[in-house]
Amino acid sequence: MKPISFLAFISLLNFGVKATAAELHERVKHGFADSNGVKIHYATLGKGPLVVMIHGFPDYWYTWRHQMEALSEDHQVVAIDMRGYNKSDKPKGKEQYDMKFLIGDVLSVVKHFNKEKATIVGHDWGGAVAWGVAMTAPQVCDKLIILNLPHMRGLSRELANNPEQQKNSAYARAFQLPGAHLALTAKGLSGWVKDPKARNRYIEAFNRSDFEAMLNYYKQNYPRPPYKENTSPIVKVKMPVLMFHGLDDKALLPGALNDTWQWLEKDLTLVTIPGADHFVQQDAAQKVSHTMKLWLKLQEAPLNKD
Repeated sequence: MKPISFLAFISLLNFGVKATAAELHERVKHGFADSNGVKIHYATLGKGPLVVMIHGFPDYWYTWRHQMEALSEDHQVVAIDMRGYNKSDKPKGKEQYDMKFLIGDVLSVVKHFNKEKATIVGHDWGGAVAWGVAMTAPQVCDKLIILNLPHMRGLSRELANNPEQQKNSAYARAFQLPGAHLALTAKGLSGWVKDPKARNRYIEAFNRSDFEAMLNYYKQNYPRPPYKENTSPIVKVKMPVLMFHGLDDKALLPGALNDTWQWLEKDLTLVTIPGADHFVQQDAAQKVSHTMKLWLKLQEAPLNKD
């Protein structure tokens, strides 16, 4: 695997991330988009081309606070609460968390802002949804940014063939068991958050969330053993892709990144970050934010035809 890296170039630039993320909670505007009767809560900041950010498990819109600060200078950034989380609706039944509905939630947010296209950003389950938007609604997804969620074909391959990935996915199998949500608490789910002030916000958000809904993502969508590699016809992603992967992630091993380029039609920029864990957008907040900002500038710059 030979990832494309331009971090050395980034180090020469001085794209500052404002040190006001702590106040972001008070400065964003909140609202709701309607997704076929399910209210999807969002927080938005800035003006310009639309960027929609989708969190994973266990998380909520505030995970993107550093990236919202960086990108809102020249974009309208919209960070959503996925259904089941925080202030979004929490429909009952695992079938309500099928990938088609999760994709529909994102499309409803883009439509809510009267935009034809958006840059779609996703982490963890949000990354799975972002891949899904890119493949099923390419007319809406202008650019794609994925954090710590390999292409689903790569994950399928690793689950089928890599014993280490099978072992490290034991948590997902546990989440698929009946009643697994009864063991979850807001405080426990917030244990990964390193910033004490942010952790308090997370506890509040998770107390508003539905733990059973959180695990319905796994029950409805995550592969079950015996694992089999996906051999269905390939639907290639048609837009440029930026991927980040914190290499200390134990849940999603980096081997699944191999061959990602075979499932894409446009350019791939892959940034692997040693020392960063699964929540790379927080573990390496400045690097991720700087890279996103630069990558979007490069993608949006007019081509020189001379």
